[in-house]
Amino acid sequence: MAHQIENMAYVGQTPWHGLGSQLSQNQPVDVWAQQAGMDWQIESSNVSYMAQNERGQSIIMPYEEQRVLYRSDTHAPLSVVSQRYQEVQPREILEFYRDLTEQSGFELETAGVLKGGRKFWALARTGQSTALKAKDVSNGYILLATGCDGTLATTAQFTSIRVVCNNTLAIALKGQNSSAGVVKVPHSTRFDAQKIKQQLGISVRAWDEHMYEMKQLTQRKVTQTEAAAYFDAVFNSTGMNVTDQEDSIIQFYRGVAAQAAQSVKKEKPEPNARAMTKTMEMFNGQGRGAELSSAKGTAYGLLCSITEFADHERRAMSQDHRLDSAWFGAGAGLKQRGLEQALSMIA
Repeated sequence: MAHQIENMAYVGQTPWHGLGSQLSQNQPVDVWAQQAGMDWQIESSNVSYMAQNERGQSIIMPYEEQRVLYRSDTHAPLSVVSQRYQEVQPREILEFYRDLTEQSGFELETAGVLKGGRKFWALARTGQSTALKAKDVSNGYILLATGCDGTLATTAQFTSIRVVCNNTLAIALKGQNSSAGVVKVPHSTRFDAQKIKQQLGISVRAWDEHMYEMKQLTQRKVTQTEAAAYFDAVFNSTGMNVTDQEDSIIQFYRGVAAQAAQSVKKEKPEPNARAMTKTMEMFNGQGRGAELSSAKGTAYGLLCSITEFADHERRAMSQDHRLDSAWFGAGAGLKQRGLEQALSMIA
């Protein structure tokens, strides 16, 4: 099966998804554009269609409400959009980081193109880093991504990556009326890089609040019963907090805690039974960093099991499909539910 990924580049260690070619550090934006497959433009053309006149002759008719977006290098079509659609160029995604890398100490770590150019992104380390218990370190990043197929608004997102397992988690703060740590620009409006930076704040506030919550999770001890209820809430989208689960559900999923996988499968169809069993096993010691004091038997360990499952274990047709899902699709949604359920345990 052909990969979704068009090209990708990274610096430092191989990323968690294992894709791309390695660059030496401190490369200019021009080199990143070439190596990450982002050195082309989105072009557009008006839509036409073929019809027949009354004499049976083929005629080409314009459809003025729509345009076709296509790549300037290969002329491959990307999508059909309205005349009001505001495309964002691949180079603009990289240029977003130019002053941040040259003046503010940020460092581009990975950038690339998915789905033949329909999605593209760049990820830069902010320099923020926090160690939880037992030197369980997480680093701060900003992910900027966009799409031109109608599936993704231009999104700037604070992201944390846990070093011990390379798990990624979009930073979302509780107690906010709007989504702190993320800015989304619909394609009906013009992309303004400086305005996005102002909205994000490019500051330590979002990072500090996120890591404060993670530290609280490391202090929240959980029982096997609570762990089973947590995974049930995350994978089955019950909409209830973990502490609100019915006793009957908790008792039922105690079998998961005892690794009674077969009895669970009789009651719960795939893929949720497999997923809940796998995440429980990772929580109970099989996950990366699961034995660290920050994660062992804690709400933080529950969240780490979900993020590791989404990034590394969840079924996917290929690694690039997994990357797309973990950052932009179902995997990202799973991690968000995991975060919300974990935070409900310390509310």
